[in-house]
Amino acid sequence: MTDADVHPAVQPATQTIAAYRKITWRLIPFLCLCYLAAYLDRINIGLAKLQMANDLQLSETAFGLGAGLFFVGYILFEVPSNLILQRVGASVWIARIMISWGLLSAATLMVQTPSQFYALRFFLGVAEAGFLPGVLFYLTRWYPSWRRGRIIALFMIGLPLSSLIGGPLSGWIMTHFDQLHGLRGWQWMFLLEGLPSVLLGLMTLWVLPNGIAQAGWLSREEKACVQRELDIDELEGRESKHRLRDGLLNIRVLMLGGIDFSILLSAYAMGFWLPTLIKQAGVTSISTIGYLTAVPSLAALVGMLLIGYSSDRMRERRWHIIVPFIIGAGAMAASTFAGHSVLATVLLFSLAQAMIIGAVPVFFSLPATFLKGTAAAAGFALACSVANIAGLVSNSIMGLALDLTGSSSGAMWFFAVCLLLSSLLVVALPARLVNR
Repeated sequence: MTDADVHPAVQPATQTIAAYRKITWRLIPFLCLCYLAAYLDRINIGLAKLQMANDLQLSETAFGLGAGLFFVGYILFEVPSNLILQRVGASVWIARIMISWGLLSAATLMVQTPSQFYALRFFLGVAEAGFLPGVLFYLTRWYPSWRRGRIIALFMIGLPLSSLIGGPLSGWIMTHFDQLHGLRGWQWMFLLEGLPSVLLGLMTLWVLPNGIAQAGWLSREEKACVQRELDIDELEGRESKHRLRDGLLNIRVLMLGGIDFSILLSAYAMGFWLPTLIKQAGVTSISTIGYLTAVPSLAALVGMLLIGYSSDRMRERRWHIIVPFIIGAGAMAASTFAGHSVLATVLLFSLAQAMIIGAVPVFFSLPATFLKGTAAAAGFALACSVANIAGLVSNSIMGLALDLTGSSSGAMWFFAVCLLLSSLLVVALPARLVNR
């Protein structure tokens, strides 16, 4: 056995780099675009609320419940969806997910009562369940653990891009299409932003191969280089668990779910409610609010790329999560003192998103360091299911806080404390296991 068979550092470097460059350009931009569409269809309700709440007579609490019901459907179907994906292949199942959520998101334009709003949000969650953990599991079939931090960051920039592009776009649609052909601006927004997901879903059937063997655009030598790295990663992770029960009955998976729960408490508070907070700070134009929500999203995009790159370069995961959590918690707490300043509100939430959202790709590189195969598929989904309870909790807490006190301060302090507590869970993860 030669050195090249033992460690990736001495593999034929040029061929390996060329193979991964080709894989990245083929898969990641498309997957990023899909994630952008998914997250936009999930959070554009936050800007739609500025018109929709009055039209449907929704209180802050009722809106929070409706926004949160998305996550009930999402949570219930997350694990089954990912297990089906492993069985039928990523191409078919991700296409199914995207087409169904795109159609349901567009159908929101027909909502006329609060009960219809609640029902549609629930079924939208059912339709989208499994997309994120499914893609994360899919990437483990292409990239070894030491390459995933940067790759997951590149894929997940679709999250901040959805607000960076979607905020101004949604505000423009709601302003300029309002009352066109008798439809309100928010109705046009759901229609025009839902249909691209359907088109991307159809494209998925042709764009995504289920694995290396089906990638006709890789040469035999390139496939061998990639497979060699995956085999080495498998050898280094020989302590990893493979069975279904190892993914579902695993204390570390539950710990990851708790960490992600804290991330999503803050992320959804900012994603769903930032337009409302900017409006409370004194901005009345929906179009202007749309542009201002893009600023924190740009900061999150930069944070994801820098933190993900640094984590891969140093092959260190834990402190690349803990330090951003501490800074992000501080920014969210400080925002409670800046409610009447548009500039301070935007800047503090920009810092919070750069840190909290910036740590997300590093976090999502962790499950595959100790889970493989069916256990990884189930573990990814279970961690996401536990975490997405935060969507219901976050929206409900924010709605109640605004209805009862007229301020989001109590909710923001709660979210900040949760981030600090979850840092202790990150410390509890064994460094030798996750720093691969």
